[in-house]
Amino acid sequence: MRRLAGMTLIAMIAAVFCPSGACGAETPPAGVSRTKQFNFQRDIMPILSRFGCNSSACHAKAEGQNGFKLSVFGYDPAADHAALTKEGRGRRVFLASPDHSLLLKKVSGELPHGGGARITADMPQFRTLRDWIAAGAPFGDADDPMVVRIELSPSERVLSTGAKQPLRVTAIYSDGHRQDVTALAQFQSNNDALVKVDEHGLVTVGSTAGQAAVMARFLDEMAVFRVLIPRPGKIASYPSLQENNFIDGHVHRQLKKLNIVPSELCDDADFMRRVYLDIIGTLPTADEARAFLADRRSDRRARLVDALLQRPEYADYWAMKWSDLLRVDRQALGHKGAYSYYRWIRQSLAANKPHDQMVRELITVEGPLSESPQGQFYKVVAKPGDMASTLSQVFLGVRIACAECHHHPFDRWSQDDYYGMQAFFQQVGRKNGSRGEMLVAEGNPETKNPRTGKVVTAHPLADGKTGQWEAATVTSLDRRVELARWFTAAENPWFAQNLANRLAAHFLGRGLIEPVDDVRDTNPPTNPELLAALTRHVVESKFDVKAVIRTITASRTYQLSSRPNETNRGDEQNYSRALLKRPPAEVLLDAICQTTGRGEKFAGVPAGYRAIQLWDSGVDHYFLTLFGRPGRTTACQCERNSQPSISQVLHLTNSPQIHAKLTHERGTVTRLVRDVSNDALLVEELYLTFFARYPSEEEKQAALDYLKESKPDRRQAAEDLAWSMLNSLEFLFNH
Repeated sequence: MRRLAGMTLIAMIAAVFCPSGACGAETPPAGVSRTKQFNFQRDIMPILSRFGCNSSACHAKAEGQNGFKLSVFGYDPAADHAALTKEGRGRRVFLASPDHSLLLKKVSGELPHGGGARITADMPQFRTLRDWIAAGAPFGDADDPMVVRIELSPSERVLSTGAKQPLRVTAIYSDGHRQDVTALAQFQSNNDALVKVDEHGLVTVGSTAGQAAVMARFLDEMAVFRVLIPRPGKIASYPSLQENNFIDGHVHRQLKKLNIVPSELCDDADFMRRVYLDIIGTLPTADEARAFLADRRSDRRARLVDALLQRPEYADYWAMKWSDLLRVDRQALGHKGAYSYYRWIRQSLAANKPHDQMVRELITVEGPLSESPQGQFYKVVAKPGDMASTLSQVFLGVRIACAECHHHPFDRWSQDDYYGMQAFFQQVGRKNGSRGEMLVAEGNPETKNPRTGKVVTAHPLADGKTGQWEAATVTSLDRRVELARWFTAAENPWFAQNLANRLAAHFLGRGLIEPVDDVRDTNPPTNPELLAALTRHVVESKFDVKAVIRTITASRTYQLSSRPNETNRGDEQNYSRALLKRPPAEVLLDAICQTTGRGEKFAGVPAGYRAIQLWDSGVDHYFLTLFGRPGRTTACQCERNSQPSISQVLHLTNSPQIHAKLTHERGTVTRLVRDVSNDALLVEELYLTFFARYPSEEEKQAALDYLKESKPDRRQAAEDLAWSMLNSLEFLFNH
C-alpha cells in the first residue's frame, strides 16, 4: 500500500480495483500503444494552450474560472497538474472511469461549460486527454524527451495577393525524434491587414503589397514564417532612381521586389514644412518660408537641416519626447524634482551628448539628487523590476515586463531572465544625507525567482545565463556599472538598433519594427537590411543623434512627396512615399498659436511658454488632453495617442478659444488686413503663414474672388479664409 500515499480517494480506489489504470478503457485503436509514457508538460499542456484553457480570458484569470485556475500560458506545469488531478477533491479526472472525468465532460460540452464545447469526442486531442487519464494522469519524469525547438515550414515565401499557404509545425525533441504538431500550435500574424492566419495554420494573403510575418508557438518554442507580397501586374521598365545615401539603396531594392515605384521628390515648400515639424516641432514663419523658397543654392536643404539642429527649439521638442518615455512626472516627483530631471534631459540634448553617454549616466547615477537630477528616474520608477523593464523597453525596445509572472508568450524571455535583469537594481535605494536626498547602491542582496525559490544572479538579456556576469557583479560595488556597459556596447544587439528604429519611425512615419518598443524574433523588421545598415551607421557615428538625423533627412526616401502614384497608393510600410503624420498635441497647439499670433497662457506657468516647452505633462489643458498628450505613467510609446477623433474635429471647427485667436484685435489676421492693402499680397501672406508656401494660381484666384465678394467686410473674409486653412488636412498633418 506504500504506493497509495499522497493519492486522492478516487485515485486510491482506481489503483486498488484497477491496478493497470485501464478500467473501463476501450481497446485502443490501431497504432496507439497502451503503454505510452505520458508527460503532462509535453503532451497535455499543448492541448490546454491550443484551446485557450490557460489564457487570461479563461482559467488563467487572476481568480481563475468557477474555482478552477491554471497558470497563464502554462508557465507553471506542476501547479496546473495539481489543479487538474488534486484540487476540487480530485473530481476533475476520474482514474477509475476516464470517460466520466469532469475534464472530458466539460471540454466536450457534455456538461455546461462557459467556454462551450472546445474539444469534441471525435477529436484526437480528446483521445489524448482520455488516454492520459486512463494511464493514471501522470506528471512525467525529469528524463522524458522534451521539445527543444520547433520548425515552421515553409519559413518564407513570395506569395501573390489573394494566395493561400498552409503551414506545418514540426517539434524536435531532446531524443532527436520529430513530430508534426501543427494541430496543437498557435498562430498569429503581425499584420492582419496584409496576411491573416487561421487556427489551423492556413495563411491567406490580402490585397495589399508588402511583407508580413506569421508566428507559430508550441509550448515555449516559437518560429516565424515570412511572406513577401508583390503588387499585382508588371512594370515594363522600372525607372532608374537616384540614391542620395545608403538608405535609398536598401529602400529601392525592396520596392523593386514588391513591384512598387516610389513617388516623386517633394518640392522645397513641402520639405521645409516637414523638416521644421520633424526636427524642432515648430512651423516656419512666413518670413522664414519666404527666405528659404527664394534660396537657389544647391545644398539649401542640408543647410536648413543644420540650422534647425542648432536652434533651441530642437532641445525643447526632443526633451518633450524623451520626458514622455523617461517619466518626468510632477505628481510622483514634485515640482522641483520633476523640473530638475527635465532640465537634465534638455541640457543633454542641447549639448548633443552622445546617446550612449546619456544612457550610461542615467543607469549608473548615484549621490545627491540635487547634483545628479537624472536620479529622479529611480524615484518615479521605484521598484527594481520596473526599473529593469522600463529601461529595457525605452533603450532596447525589448518588453520583459510580462515575464515577471510567466514566460513571455511571444518572445524568448523567461522568469529567470526578468529576475536576472531585476537583480542589477536590487542594490538601489534612497536615503537622506547632509546634502539632501541621495541615491545609493549598496549591499549584495539576493534575487529569487518567486515561483521556484531559486536564487537568480544578475545577468543581462543577451545570453540569459550568469556566466561571466556572475564574477562581474561580485567584484563591482554597483552592479549597474556592468549593466550600463552591456546596455550601451556597440555589439549589443538591441541598443543601437533601438535608436535607429525610433529615429526611422519619427522621420519616415513608421518604424522598421512596429511597435518600436516591441522588438522580438516574432515581430521581424519590414526591411532587415535597411535596419542593419542604419544600426551600423548609429554605431559608426558614435551615437551622435544629430548626425543620424542629417543622414535620414538627406535621403531621397525622406524627401519623397506624400502624393501617391498608381503603384504605391496602398503602401504604408515600405517608404515608397511620405506618410501623413498627425503632429503631437503640443506641436499642433503651438502651430495654432503661432499662425494666429496669439499665444497660450498655461495654468501655473509663466506667460510666453510654448506647449513643447511644458516640462509638466500634468498641466491642466483641454486641447492637449483631447489631442492625446500622455500622462507619463508608463514607458510605452503607445501612451501618446495620435489617432484622430470626431471630438477633435468638432473642437477645431467650433472652439470659442480658437475662434478668439483667429479674430483677436492683435492677432495675425487683423494685422495683415490692416497692413496689406493689396488682396493678392494678403492671400500670399496667409498661405505663407499657414502652409509655408505660395498659393497656386487656382487657389489665389478662388481666394481673391471670395475677398471681392465680401469686400464690405474684408477682415471677416480674411478670417474665414484663415479658419478654412487652419481646419484643412494640409495644416493639421505633417506631410
